[in-house]
Amino acid sequence: MHEVKDTVRAQVRIGYDGRVHKTFRGHRARERFEHEVRVLRHMEARGCNFVPRLLEADEAGLKIVTTNCGRLVEQLSSERQREIFAELEKFGVRHEDRELRNITYRVGDGRFCVIDFEFATLLDDGGGAGEVSLKP
Repeated sequence: MHEVKDTVRAQVRIGYDGRVHKTFRGHRARERFEHEVRVLRHMEARGCNFVPRLLEADEAGLKIVTTNCGRLVEQLSSERQREIFAELEKFGVRHEDRELRNITYRVGDGRFCVIDFEFATLLDDGGGAGEVSLKP
C-alpha cells in the first residue's frame, strides 16, 4: 500500500487495487468515523457521483475503505474551488474544510471530485434533525 497521509487524526493509504483505506485516530476518532460514514452514505443515497463511494466500514478498527476519486489537484482557481464545493450543497452537504487538498481529479471522466467528509455538515439528515456537523 502507498501511504498518502499520516497525521494525528488519520492515516490514509491507497491499496494496490486503488481502494482508499482511512483509519481514524486521535481526538473524537469514533465520532469522526461515524460522521464520515453517515455523510458518505447520505450522498450515495442521493446519487452524488463526485465523492468516494463507501465500500467498507470497520467500526471496531475505526477504518473505512472507499473508492478512489483520482489524484490530488495541485492548482485550481479559487472561483472553481468554490463552485465545486457549492455543488455538494445540492446533495445536502456542506464541506467545512474547503481547501484544495480536498479536491481530486478523476481522469476517467474528467471530473473534479471532493474527499474528506469527517467535519462536513449534513444539511438535512433525513430525520428532521436539521444540520448535523462535527465542525470544530
